[in-house]
Amino acid sequence: MSILINRNSRVITQGITGKTGQYHTRTSRDYAEGRTCFVGGVNPNRAGQDFEGLPIFGTVREAKERTGANVSVIYVPPPFAAAAIDEAVDADLDLVICITEGIPVRDMINTRDRMRGKRTLLLGPNCPGVITPGELKIGIMPGHIHKQGPIGVVSRSGTLTYEAVGQLTELGLGQSTAVGIGGDPVNGLKHIDVMRMFNDDPATEAVIMIGEIGGSDEEEAARWVKENMKKPVVGFIAGVTAPPGKRMGHAGAIISGGKGTAQEKLAIMESCGIKVTRNPAEMGKLLKSVL
Repeated sequence: MSILINRNSRVITQGITGKTGQYHTRTSRDYAEGRTCFVGGVNPNRAGQDFEGLPIFGTVREAKERTGANVSVIYVPPPFAAAAIDEAVDADLDLVICITEGIPVRDMINTRDRMRGKRTLLLGPNCPGVITPGELKIGIMPGHIHKQGPIGVVSRSGTLTYEAVGQLTELGLGQSTAVGIGGDPVNGLKHIDVMRMFNDDPATEAVIMIGEIGGSDEEEAARWVKENMKKPVVGFIAGVTAPPGKRMGHAGAIISGGKGTAQEKLAIMESCGIKVTRNPAEMGKLLKSVL
């Protein structure tokens, strides 16, 4: 099993005719079961055309009705990306994955407000996507570094997602699902949401949770882990090893009122029973040691 996506998912790309949408749709389609799972694209100005055999529809609702799609991935430019999320949510898809970076915060606030009471899950924006190794990848992550196995990965940082996965694979530890939740201040799924899914997934035996400075999402997830998690968790916070004068993280990684520092987050995670490392090069080895 896995979380969020698997070989039975049916995926459409919003923004399939742009350079980025074309490239990543092609690479995702070429990975594992992608040729079965990717079923179409959406561009209101190109309806009736196709991209390498994938039909292009004018709306998400039409694409869902014609193909049975239940997942959308969005590569629409920032000024229009929030509206693309709204359209996918209004079409009642199971999952919307927004890769787009730089969406105005006000747009995302309006979109999150519109999503209240809706069943659609949102991953992102400004995220690398999600991959269930050996089955399906949706996003911009390099598929070849992944390996099927029992370790879940959830991260606010795309680069550190790849780093954790690469370390695990090198140690012979495959992944059940790797999830990049994105680093924007207003986004969809949080650490705690993904941790709940991994806890309920019988194929996941342990989890690496990677956070960033700013906000309180990691602390909230850590407290939930202490009370509910049945599986070992290893943690790291980006920003703890940033060189002098350098910043690590996203627009959402902002320390406010002295809260949300890396050290504060790590201390709370440790107090909640999460094994933490202050060296990102040790994430895989630490995970292996707790199995």
